[in-house]
Amino acid sequence: MNRKLTELLDKLEYEQVCGKTEREITAVVYDSRKVIPGCLFICINGANFDGHDFAAQVAAQGAGVLVVQKDIELPADADVTVIKVADTRYAMAFISAAWFGHPAEKLKVIGITGTKGKTTTTYLVKSILENAGYKVGLVGTIEVIIGDEHIHANNTTPESYLLQEYFARMVDAGLDTVVMEVSSQALMLHRTQGFVFDYGIFTNLEPDHIGPNEHASFEEYLHCKGLLFKQCKVGIVNGDDEHWQAVTEGHTCALENFGMGEHCMLRAENRQLVHKPGELGVTFHVTGLMNFAVEVPMPGKFSVYNALAAIAICRHFKVDEEAIKKALLQAKVKGRIEMIKVSDQFTLLIDYAHNAMALESLLTTLREYEPHRLVSLFGCGGNRSRQRRFEMGEVSGRLADLTIITSDNPRFEEPQDIINDIKTGMAKTDGKYVEICDRKEAITYAIEHGEPGDIIVLAGKGHEDYQEIKGVKHPMDERDLIRDILAEGHIPGSAAGQGL
Repeated sequence: MNRKLTELLDKLEYEQVCGKTEREITAVVYDSRKVIPGCLFICINGANFDGHDFAAQVAAQGAGVLVVQKDIELPADADVTVIKVADTRYAMAFISAAWFGHPAEKLKVIGITGTKGKTTTTYLVKSILENAGYKVGLVGTIEVIIGDEHIHANNTTPESYLLQEYFARMVDAGLDTVVMEVSSQALMLHRTQGFVFDYGIFTNLEPDHIGPNEHASFEEYLHCKGLLFKQCKVGIVNGDDEHWQAVTEGHTCALENFGMGEHCMLRAENRQLVHKPGELGVTFHVTGLMNFAVEVPMPGKFSVYNALAAIAICRHFKVDEEAIKKALLQAKVKGRIEMIKVSDQFTLLIDYAHNAMALESLLTTLREYEPHRLVSLFGCGGNRSRQRRFEMGEVSGRLADLTIITSDNPRFEEPQDIINDIKTGMAKTDGKYVEICDRKEAITYAIEHGEPGDIIVLAGKGHEDYQEIKGVKHPMDERDLIRDILAEGHIPGSAAGQGL
């Protein structure tokens, strides 16, 4: 597949530094290792490298066009066209969209942004729309789904070129809709430029992702989230979040909101907790723009918000109430308050909560169900902030009746050093704990010591199916560990009441 350079530059402002624009382009490339003769190479200024430094090298390898944002030096005899733009990442999004034939225009595109709830809401939307007969692709933190194909995700939102390639593959596979997570990083780095979202959704905002290689401040984080509402046709926001007006400031879309407050257009009322043997959930009544009762087999207030966001989106697809109710009852999201049935006596669930804020939200939610004991099992990742360990230890010590401290992804650190840091946080509380470094042994302990009415949460790993030790990712999925533990004859609750 070749395309004319003028076609790729059609929607961009640029300066033609040298060379001719009447060129056939053989490929669009932003990795110097993938250069082929006649390609267009985009010089990206990354965190650890700068594509401009490779300009002479890729010209010598036969690249026909270089897209730059700063001056470069090339040999005088180089037969190359140089196009200068204000921002090469921004340009890459538009060039990529044109290269793949603007596939987003052939799909209904739903983008979901926010600190929490993005992953769960995307899967709820996919479940509801597919139940109603739509063919839906998904782009998110866990995976990319194109028909029956599941592709492991490296970023919440992929680079613009890869995103456009996924869109094109979805169109080729006969899909009509895509629901995707949109991270603030992706908005900041223009990964989602080059097309317009049909629906942009805001779930909530809390201080997160502030630091090196992320956002310089909360203000920048908020600003980046708000970019979505200058790039969508309809904006749907959580009207109960204190930041919704700041996030939507300067919006260019039609706006709707959802929530529990009287001012919200789509509301949840009469929230009731559901506690069945080994299961937790919530029921509520949808009112305002729609009117029906719904049950979600996921616990807590945040599950209500996730379900409301999904309902608010699917309303635009003319999905009837029965299809919504049926889909929400069946919905399961891997590693997001995912209940694993091991006993009718107590509830066991897996969640991705891997920082203090997420763990506090999760444990506070589970406390509402008035468990006999709330048991929290977690570790912390190596080569990451030690502060996170102190904070998670303190949160668990304060909110759980028993904490089982174990290993997460130690990476290049010693697991015991990480556990000691968690214990430093625990020491600020009078919370009880045991430490069992091996995660499988720790989960075995939790299952064998489960008491009637307990809620046990395995936190931190969530959807991950590996454990990273000394640079190697070893296969480890907690669902498999639980299956193996039970198959090995360990009986849930058999050691209950012994020791802690």
